[in-house]
Amino acid sequence: MSNILIKLTKREAEGKKLAKLRESGFVPSVVYGGNGEAVATQSEAPATLKVVKEAGKHTPIDVELDGKKHLAIIKAIDLDPVKHTLRHVAFHTINQNEKIVTEVPIELDGIGHSAAERAGLVILQAIEHIEVRALPSKLPEALVISVVGLETDEDKLTLGDIKLPEGVEFADREQNLTLVVGNVYEPSSLQSANEASGGEATAEDAANVASEQGTPTETTESK
Repeated sequence: MSNILIKLTKREAEGKKLAKLRESGFVPSVVYGGNGEAVATQSEAPATLKVVKEAGKHTPIDVELDGKKHLAIIKAIDLDPVKHTLRHVAFHTINQNEKIVTEVPIELDGIGHSAAERAGLVILQAIEHIEVRALPSKLPEALVISVVGLETDEDKLTLGDIKLPEGVEFADREQNLTLVVGNVYEPSSLQSANEASGGEATAEDAANVASEQGTPTETTESK
């Protein structure tokens, strides 16, 4: 069982009635999995938001329904694009003895302590999540990769640089391990990218600008 619990009750509200349900302080949800059909459920908004923040879509949780607990994982989270409030959550029951595929975050460790940053360069993360396969008990909170070894704007971090925990593998068995997770850029490339994108530059924007300036930008080859 999990250390995170959410209590659900069966839901009757559907369609247009969901707006009133949300106004009354509840979040509509659905539970998939098991031998039966999907079950329409609901839970109190504050408790649901807390669980979503704690578990995300990578940490197993317990869902309690009709007095019974089921190990589950959050498969989908629907947020209101304007109010940023929870509109709907989809739970999927799982078996603790069977491997599951889910998305986990990638974290860059050591930001601010690399030779590249000490030299005035900037590190940008290109991939923030990746799907992995593992038993529920083996699922990591995140895949961590250190940036400390980065020195020049020709250095990069790839999926192949990530040391997977025991019992964890990439969901795609043919995953391209040269896929870039983090790049090093000259500040001038980022400034130009920010100006071109109205202040919302991404790693891809910076790479494009660097390419125009003559800096190597291959993002599918390892160091």
